[in-house]
Amino acid sequence: MFTVTKEFRFEAAHALPHLPEGHKCRRLHGHSYKFRVEVDGELDERGFVIDYAEISAEVNPIVDYLDHKNLNDLFDFHTSAENLAKWIFDELSKTLAVSRIVLFETANTSVIYPAR
Repeated sequence: MFTVTKEFRFEAAHALPHLPEGHKCRRLHGHSYKFRVEVDGELDERGFVIDYAEISAEVNPIVDYLDHKNLNDLFDFHTSAENLAKWIFDELSKTLAVSRIVLFETANTSVIYPAR
């Protein structure tokens, strides 16, 4: 079994208005998001688990949808990293055998969905 990964980036703003007054994330702020798409599998006749171009073809429309947007304008859920990782996973799962999404909200904070 192999795991193939490819990383993508986008810039976006959001606020988490459900957090308590005074919490810095309650205010509108932005992140330089990075996420890794992971696909597990065995090698096919080409010697691939999946062609990296196949991953990009499915992910690029999602990146275009999210990039340079206010996430609160796009979604009716709290735009936490956890919820965003799950949304990306669910969207990709419609057309790609994605195993995991690792979403970095900052250089030092990330979430994995689904958890191992």
